[in-house]
Amino acid sequence: MKLTILDEPPLEFSGGARHIDPRHGIADYGPADATNTAVRTIKVGIVGTPASIQGLRRWLDGCRRPIAAKDSRLGRLFVPFPGFDTSAGFRSTLVWDSRLERAIRERDLNRLADLSPQAAVKAAVELYATELDVLDEEPACDVVLIARPEQLPERSAPEPDPDSPWKKARPGEPVDDFRAVLKAAAMRYSRPIQIIRRTTWDPTFTPTGRSKPRLQDAATLAWNLHTALYYKAGGVPWRLPRESDDLHSCYVGVTFYRSGDLASLETSVAQVFNQRGDGVIVRGAAAKVSHRDRQPHLTERDAHGLLTDALRRYRQEHHHLPARVVMHKTSSYTPEETAGFFRAAAEDVDIDTTELLWFPTHDPVRLFRSATHPPLRGTLLSLDAHHHVLYTRGSVPFYGTYPGMYIPTPLPFRMVDTESSPEHLAEELLALTKMNWNQTHLDARPPITLRTANQVGQILRHLGPQDRPQGRYAFYM
Repeated sequence: MKLTILDEPPLEFSGGARHIDPRHGIADYGPADATNTAVRTIKVGIVGTPASIQGLRRWLDGCRRPIAAKDSRLGRLFVPFPGFDTSAGFRSTLVWDSRLERAIRERDLNRLADLSPQAAVKAAVELYATELDVLDEEPACDVVLIARPEQLPERSAPEPDPDSPWKKARPGEPVDDFRAVLKAAAMRYSRPIQIIRRTTWDPTFTPTGRSKPRLQDAATLAWNLHTALYYKAGGVPWRLPRESDDLHSCYVGVTFYRSGDLASLETSVAQVFNQRGDGVIVRGAAAKVSHRDRQPHLTERDAHGLLTDALRRYRQEHHHLPARVVMHKTSSYTPEETAGFFRAAAEDVDIDTTELLWFPTHDPVRLFRSATHPPLRGTLLSLDAHHHVLYTRGSVPFYGTYPGMYIPTPLPFRMVDTESSPEHLAEELLALTKMNWNQTHLDARPPITLRTANQVGQILRHLGPQDRPQGRYAFYM
């Protein structure tokens, strides 16, 4: 048993400058691409009711100016938003055009209240998709904002069965998630969408069934939303630095999801390109649950085809192959899967290094500090040569506190077939948790490979076998 405290990995910003925190780095130096291909103007479309369009535009116009940080003694945790303007922060600005605003009548959305939850989601998606069809014909649009209809209830967990001694949830009719279904429908369009709740732009609004208003402060909301918009418009907010002696590495995340009719188990793959962290999506073959370990697995042929397709996409993007491939998979590896992956990488295209990591869903191991805060983010516990747990969420010395709301659960991983040390692999995992452009706190548990693959699966399950998914991660986040 061995305990190691890893340093917080840095991120790279404009001019090669480095900082461990995304917000401080952008505020001090600008986004990673600010010196060459920076996105200076972002042409934004909006779909929603007239009141939502007006309210969202007013709030975003207000975000052009600096927003003060939340009043707190933890000065580094709450960072003022510098304003979304060409002279500060992201060095970019939003551009409005009335041609890119598509209004949905309030009375059409009010009719959703008379439908079942499943039918309401379907009807709402049809209303928004109709307007997205029109916007897709407009050439001057980079990203489309979707004002989420207030008439749709938030997804909630099923009610527990009071007759069950284990209080398990009673199975009921699955209710589709508006976000996932709309994003699946939007795969056919050329621009990514960003779904925004009214609580983002209206601090006084409390959704039905919720007793409290929004929890995030105004500056944090602005940071998170504008980071996502900048990335979806083609920008690079930050990247992972790569030393000159590092191998060109490609990280591939593999997860599994049920098809929309629940009839089959499919494979979802998110591929992250080296230090840029830019995800490319690949849809794998159907998987089967093994009777031996009750986990989903691929055949040797399908494992070979999956990694072959991922490497082909890598070569299309970079015009060369990586020197190292690291597989992140949510189920264990069978001998057939291992053979398929190694044949695709080592035998077919002669990649120098292929490493296989397994991420179990649960692990009973926990650590406790003799203090009021949880273990430090970056705490690595190695139980033996293969069994490790890493605290990717925890107390952050730079913040002087734990930024999360709940007791953090460590990320377990198993080294199945590797050449790197556990410390090096854990450092990479810690860095990959920082490549989530939907939030800017150091508080993400899974690496972006697995997070993206899971998000992709939630959306791909609503596509048919012949539907072609978009390749860019921006369409799924």
